[in-house]
Amino acid sequence: MVLNGKPMARAAQPPRRIEERLAQGGGWVEALWLPALAFGALARARAALYDRRLLPIARVPAPVVSVGNLSAGGTGKTPTTLWLARWLEQRGRRPGVLSRGHGGRALRRAEAELGLSVERSDEGRLVALRAPGLPYHEDPDRVRGARALIDQGADVILLDDGFQHRRLARDLDLVLIDATRPFGLPWRERSERPPVALLPRGLLREPPAALARASALLLTRCDQVPAGRLEQLADELLHQAPAAAQVRTRHAPRWLLDGAGGRHDLERLRGREVELVSGIGNPRAFEASVASLGAAIAAHRVFPDHHAYRPADLAGLGSAGRLVLTTEKDLVKLGAHLPAAMALSIELELLSGGEVLAALLEALPPSAAEFRRRHLHEGLHG
Repeated sequence: MVLNGKPMARAAQPPRRIEERLAQGGGWVEALWLPALAFGALARARAALYDRRLLPIARVPAPVVSVGNLSAGGTGKTPTTLWLARWLEQRGRRPGVLSRGHGGRALRRAEAELGLSVERSDEGRLVALRAPGLPYHEDPDRVRGARALIDQGADVILLDDGFQHRRLARDLDLVLIDATRPFGLPWRERSERPPVALLPRGLLREPPAALARASALLLTRCDQVPAGRLEQLADELLHQAPAAAQVRTRHAPRWLLDGAGGRHDLERLRGREVELVSGIGNPRAFEASVASLGAAIAAHRVFPDHHAYRPADLAGLGSAGRLVLTTEKDLVKLGAHLPAAMALSIELELLSGGEVLAALLEALPPSAAEFRRRHLHEGLHG
């Protein structure tokens, strides 16, 4: 194993990421319970203000579908957003993706006001790679961003990472739950319940009771946990959000993608030694996906989510003739440094509950522009 460019023996490796250290507990970690209690009180107070309409909520003239999660870290929002966009397009809708983007709010606003090019976030570049014609907009002000997408012709807004951003009214709240670490922290061995802790003691941005706001819970990476744990998780989520539909999914590997956009068969990995490099929210899930395809993982250089790669981070990768494999989100940043690297391309695959999700999406109201088009069409044929 390699962490931040430094070789580490796989067998002698203590928790190498913050979520693993928090899940283990003990020592200085336990001192974080007090600030976590304060954080939880603030999160509940904020939610109550929105619930009572004491904080403003703005509605735009198009339906809004929020794709969010309860915890910090990756749960697979981008594959889900792309799946939703494709589903809506196949039914004649014009979806657009709205993201907050990454980087300082003041810096991004200043760049926009000066007419400078504002570089897309990692997720934005991945959307551009996978769906180049899909309207996409980044703005920390979600209401303003939604209106900009509507001006571009979008008649459904897909709000990326929107569960906690309640100032923009939404018609559907889809909340992703990573089955390998449902509340942000990985399962403990022989534990019947996943660890639950708010920031900074854990990775939860809101208490689990907030899931009651969700229209549907999309359990991701269901193929990477034992069936018993999956059923325990389903029961826990039913207790927290009894009215929310549960949809089970997996991140299905589809092909290998090279830096030029070419696609290659996954059989290329079977029986082959590979080196991994990633800067994502859940690197262990990436490892599991690669291993499931028959590849032998010789090393994995793990970096923080949204890491800005430097040449020193990648020195020596591939020098032994092994294939260097990364994620699609990382490939768009690694191309210039590792032109021979390939990415494992994945897509969301529904395992159960798809009919309920389809019914929720089909019930979305028309946008104001679509409503006018329908009436104009009816009038012309009346």
